Amino acid sequence: MDEHGGHVSGGADGGPRVAVVTGGGSGIGRASALALLRDGWAVALAGRREEALEETAELAGPDAARALCAPTDIRDPAAVAALFAAVRDRFGRVDLLFNNAGAPAPRRPIEEVDDGDWERVLGTIVTGAFLCSREAFRAMRGQSPPGGRIINNGAPSAYAPRPNAIAYTTAKHALLGLTRSLALDGRAHGIACGQIDVGNVAPADGSPQPPAMQADGSMAVEAAIPVERFTEALLMMASMPTDSNVQYLTVLPTAMPFVGRG
Repeated sequence: MDEHGGHVSGGADGGPRVAVVTGGGSGIGRASALALLRDGWAVALAGRREEALEETAELAGPDAARALCAPTDIRDPAAVAALFAAVRDRFGRVDLLFNNAGAPAPRRPIEEVDDGDWERVLGTIVTGAFLCSREAFRAMRGQSPPGGRIINNGAPSAYAPRPNAIAYTTAKHALLGLTRSLALDGRAHGIACGQIDVGNVAPADGSPQPPAMQADGSMAVEAAIPVERFTEALLMMASMPTDSNVQYLTVLPTAMPFVGRG
């Protein structure tokens, strides 16, 4: 059966499923790429820092044979087009796009937000996801068998903001709209799109969880989960045939403030 009928392996030749992971050089992107590789996927690691991507591949051990390190500025349309061309040249198709890349910005009141911080956050999270999704649609519609899946890395801030985080909150709200549009427009082409909104993830180096600003302006150390809780959710969604979709999935510590941020 093809992907519309329940086939969850890769191309028509029975090879591995092929994923593109943005922000694959650190954090959730690195953990997700490694989890996909362990699960038998071929993975293209996209990110701006080539050395970080290569470190991710090295951590994969023997599975690195199915990894492609592709330094890419996802804010650049030409660079994104080149990324997907390289993936198709190497692996023949694209079964999964994980839009994960983000950009940090200092938490400041709106009157102190720097233009560059705003543009970097929106450019990476929103424009970058759009450009990658556009190329993924082009690849997925034309391949045989057709179809695929896009998973966006959202956040609780797509629904409930934190104080002094206007750029990040705006970007994640926009990403939610992108997820919904992709899910609707992908129906006719066997392209499923969903979003994972993950709460506090414990630092990978084992350092203490930093305090976070609460709705009343106070600071508190909140509960956190290991990154494996996220990758488990990602693999579950990625393994489904594309005639089924998880539209939104929120994964967060049970004790983390979320609804109302109270």
